[in-house]
Amino acid sequence: MKDYYFIGIDVSKKNLDCCSLYNGTIIKHDVITNHQKSIENYLSTICIEQSVESEQLIICAEYTGLYIYPLVLACQTTKYKLWMEDPIQIKYSSGLQRGKNDAVDAKRIALYASRYIDRMRLYCCPSSSMESLKLLASELNMLCIDKAKYKGQLSDQKEYMPDNVYKLKSKRLTLLIKELDKAISSIESDIENIIIKDEQLSHQMKLLLTVEGIGKKTALKVILETQAFTKFTDSRKFCCHAGVAPFSYLSGSSQHSRNRVSQRANKSIKSLLHLAALSALQNKNSELRSYYDRKVAEGKNKMSVLNAIRAKLISRMFAVIRNDSLYNFNYKNP
Repeated sequence: MKDYYFIGIDVSKKNLDCCSLYNGTIIKHDVITNHQKSIENYLSTICIEQSVESEQLIICAEYTGLYIYPLVLACQTTKYKLWMEDPIQIKYSSGLQRGKNDAVDAKRIALYASRYIDRMRLYCCPSSSMESLKLLASELNMLCIDKAKYKGQLSDQKEYMPDNVYKLKSKRLTLLIKELDKAISSIESDIENIIIKDEQLSHQMKLLLTVEGIGKKTALKVILETQAFTKFTDSRKFCCHAGVAPFSYLSGSSQHSRNRVSQRANKSIKSLLHLAALSALQNKNSELRSYYDRKVAEGKNKMSVLNAIRAKLISRMFAVIRNDSLYNFNYKNP
């Protein structure tokens, strides 16, 4: 195996804390600005100073959303190995921790990369369409939350303030809501245009919308979370990611609890799947409604049955993508 030179990077808005590790020994610690050119120059300097080839350099960082963008661009331009890891994974693999600062975090990331090199997954930057969709979807979600907040104040506070004060507040909030509606409509239009122009995304959206209960919001979210079904190829793994897969909790003779889902899950996709399951149950002639009624009649907990339906929806979405065919409501297992 090659002698790799590891660089653990703790990413923040303005700076990157970089810890260099070779053969289990910390070589140096540096702080650089979070800009593409600065990162490229630093990595080039490391290769020259330590006399290592670019192929030997492994850069590991926690995925922290938008702030990783300059680092991704720098590694793409210079073709360095970039490993983006889940912060939770690094946290629970680092043992008992006391104290926290950026320098220590960078050291922990470097040690994690060195210790678990067999788990390395090189970061693949999503397509420009996927990246644009992700940013637009995030902005759309923010605006929808703001709109719901303002509408809630209009309906909830009327009885609890003087009429003259409420009328002035109502006027201001109504104007804000109208502007938010325009912005939301504009973003939704941009999202639809991106999907239409991208052949793969358009085709996947068409397939997903044939699954009972799945609407545009849920289909878009699943496409983004799976990176067009490249990040997740197994429906069971995505069930874990979405928090709908039950796990057993047993230990010796003292702990015997019922199987339950883990709280370490993507709650946003789980809530959308819950709404999709409820939507599917509205059709009294559907297979899912028959399944729900049968299981409830058997004495099963209603929420457990709904969770099973969420898992069924995930399985069906992955099936239509895997088979590259529209969902067949009359399909029967041979």
